[in-house]
Amino acid sequence: MINYAAIVRKAKSYEKPMVKLLRELVAIPGESGTEGPVINRIRNEAKQLHVFDRVWIDKFGNLLCQLGTGKRLIAIDAHVDTVGIGDRKNWKHDPYKGKVANGWVFGRGAGDQRGATPAMLYAAKIIDDLKLRRPDWALLFTFTVSEEDCDGLCWQYIVRENKIRPECVIVTDSSNCNILRGQRGRMEIGVTVHGRSCHGSMPEKGDNAVYKIARVIREIEALNERLRPHKFLGKGTIVVSYVDCKTPSMCAVPDRAYIHLDRRLTVGDTKESALREVRAAVKRAGVTADIEVKRYERPTWTGLVYPTENFFPTWCEDERSPQVAAAARTYQSLFKSKPTVSRWTFSTNGVSIAGMFGIPSVGFGPAPESVAHTVNDSVPIEHMVKCAAFYAAFPNTYCENGNGRALRRDRS
Repeated sequence: MINYAAIVRKAKSYEKPMVKLLRELVAIPGESGTEGPVINRIRNEAKQLHVFDRVWIDKFGNLLCQLGTGKRLIAIDAHVDTVGIGDRKNWKHDPYKGKVANGWVFGRGAGDQRGATPAMLYAAKIIDDLKLRRPDWALLFTFTVSEEDCDGLCWQYIVRENKIRPECVIVTDSSNCNILRGQRGRMEIGVTVHGRSCHGSMPEKGDNAVYKIARVIREIEALNERLRPHKFLGKGTIVVSYVDCKTPSMCAVPDRAYIHLDRRLTVGDTKESALREVRAAVKRAGVTADIEVKRYERPTWTGLVYPTENFFPTWCEDERSPQVAAAARTYQSLFKSKPTVSRWTFSTNGVSIAGMFGIPSVGFGPAPESVAHTVNDSVPIEHMVKCAAFYAAFPNTYCENGNGRALRRDRS
């Protein structure tokens, strides 16, 4: 019998050290590719708690902390890299101070998504304090890197190179303490058109690549309006996110132009179908173009280059699947209310965990999605306490009901 009330009480008792740790983490800049100092700070905290059976950093730069040695492996994942801060003058609070005000912690990465890190570490402490370990399961906490640049690449490495494949995973990206069971996928597509340069005083003698790409852009805008919705994950989208051209000089006709497309994929969309749509848009524009799925080849903070195609699959779990149902039971047992079950608008490491590898997954994390990548990046302190309790209670709740593999995903 799980004493959920004791778990909640214990989580509340660790509020102050969780806030202290988060403030220290927020004070450490760590954009994708530079996370080494924040990884080392988390590792030091993990070791000082003296509860983990193993703590190690893999060659990719992910920090992994394992509690227990049972055969049923459950993982809880948080990425610890952040985006940049943009114009510092737009911040009400110093982005690297971790200011505490009105029950929130403010700063870059507080909400997206370092706020989950203290909750995860102190969930392990709660499990140890209350003797919640059981011999049938092991709990793996993964503090992953490079998510903001290339979501899920860290988990491609964990599964393929570390040979770790959990039975289920909790993805802790910002969910506002709601239970989330899916997200749209995404892909990055490059479109390049070629023209012919000439002197700017005689444009009729050239073939302006910018004018040609402008026609393609109008077709991409129209394509976005035609993309179909899904009853749960919502509408697929496509947007021009970057424009560039090459020209011999500022008084010459450009001979090359490029657009970068951010394509969000809903259920039923595939890499091939998305590329067909772009090809058709280019054809309607009356031009020819080179169309490619972009690749990611930036080194991680350890210097490792682990190339991948920028295609990140959609995933959508059935609400009755064991891990989603167990998450709902965990929430209701802890907090005595029915949880909201929904989906993310943005993308997470789930694109690899669930979308690419089919590992049963569920989302539960602190902070609303709306603060991500904004100058209001922040997390409610109450959310960290709730998440610490949730992560501590989930393994036994999940395992005690004899859960096996999840139900087949919704592909409709």
